[in-house]
Amino acid sequence: MKIDGSCHCGAIAFEAEADPATASICHCTDCQAITGTAFRVNVSVPAAQFTLLKGEPARYLKTTAESGNKRVQAFCPNCGTQLYASAAGDNPPAYTLRVGTLRQREQITPKSQNWTRSARPWLAELAALPGREKGA
Repeated sequence: MKIDGSCHCGAIAFEAEADPATASICHCTDCQAITGTAFRVNVSVPAAQFTLLKGEPARYLKTTAESGNKRVQAFCPNCGTQLYASAAGDNPPAYTLRVGTLRQREQITPKSQNWTRSARPWLAELAALPGREKGA
């Protein structure tokens, strides 16, 4: 599936070819801290299928909490939008794109969840909460 996306301010833009079956939710405590919320939704793309069209992301080298592996976290230096993660080094094999940055995000449904032991217990109750179509 051809996808494209950008940061919130538009300074960074990219395109890729993604398999929607790789979309997942991560509940790890690192993702919770970095996003400032309960989880992160990702889709993986091979590096050969990812093209940066505009701008240059800032990068933060994160050491994962449990394994100690190094992961690059890329984000817009202007607006702070998280864009992707990848293995450390100059030629990562893949990019884990943040689904919220994609124009096609409505077409990508998570197929699995990771680190469910860290999932917030109230997530199972979201469907029962009252909702509004727009903010208050």
